[in-house]
Amino acid sequence: MSASADSPAMIPHRKVIRSWLEPYRISRTAYALGLLTVDWVLFGLLLIGAALIPFWPLKIVLGTAAGFMIGRLFVIGHDACHQSFTRHKTLNKWLGRIAMIPSMTPYSLWQVGHNVVHHGYTNLKGVDFVWEPLTTAEFQAMSRPRQILERAYRSGWGTGLYYFIEVWWLRMYFPSERYMQTRRAEFVWDCVLVTVIAMVWVLGLLWASQILGQSFWLLLATVFILPLVVWNTVIGFVVYVHHTHKDIRWYDNKVAWGAASPFVSTTVHLKLPFGLGRFFHNIMEHTAHHVDMGIPLYSLDGAQETIEESLPGQVTVQAFSLAWYIDTARCCKLYDFERGGWTDFEGHILS
Repeated sequence: MSASADSPAMIPHRKVIRSWLEPYRISRTAYALGLLTVDWVLFGLLLIGAALIPFWPLKIVLGTAAGFMIGRLFVIGHDACHQSFTRHKTLNKWLGRIAMIPSMTPYSLWQVGHNVVHHGYTNLKGVDFVWEPLTTAEFQAMSRPRQILERAYRSGWGTGLYYFIEVWWLRMYFPSERYMQTRRAEFVWDCVLVTVIAMVWVLGLLWASQILGQSFWLLLATVFILPLVVWNTVIGFVVYVHHTHKDIRWYDNKVAWGAASPFVSTTVHLKLPFGLGRFFHNIMEHTAHHVDMGIPLYSLDGAQETIEESLPGQVTVQAFSLAWYIDTARCCKLYDFERGGWTDFEGHILS
């Protein structure tokens, strides 16, 4: 079922909602350190297992699992980047970098793009760049190759391709001034850090191939490339479903956007099956996160429940199913800002 924010004017001021969530803002440093340690150990064991075991199908299984663990670690880094993981600002910065290393994420560039741009202007076209929808006119003005790429992004199966190109490659890995006008030394050093880590990772596999008598290319494919492909697919999917839904609007007018209580009305709480929401450290409890970034990941489930109980019918809640996801990908290709709805690539309103 889906309940959408049909009357955003009825949503209380953000300060009011945050006051309801005050009990959930408490950070627990020892618990946080335990989470990070466990996830890093599991990630390391999966990589070691994938490298040591010569049976290639099992290498694929373990490499895939390592990709999902990169996702768990990234959520921890995301939390630290919001300064909600522990009570200590400097510690959060270092823990965030440590947690984001496996995903090859430059911490400081993620902080600007996510904390400042995305959270500051969620679903405001021209500012929030993550899965920003094109208009029919914009799509038709593109070159044929670019249209093909956009179709792949919006196919439902191209989430990893989208994240890798549009977010990581263009905006986080040594971004040009076109995508990052601000130039800071820490941006460069964080990009250097992930480059060095990638080089060490690959050289370590080259060394392991000689010690273990295995193919370097097989090790590279299953212990380096595969985990990162899985990671990019997972994060692309997550950021897509957080703000793409037939009931979720985008805006090209800042006044209208501000009046729509975007911290509630532009977010989706996607309920994943089989406990996957908890596996990914409650990252899908997304309304609570946008209302108050200071709530640590281990308290988001309670905060989300409080918001939904206090704002019945105002929060978009969606149970995941493959049929729903396919329908969303089919309907949410482009956006008509004048009529306020999602369209297909021909401009027909489908939401």
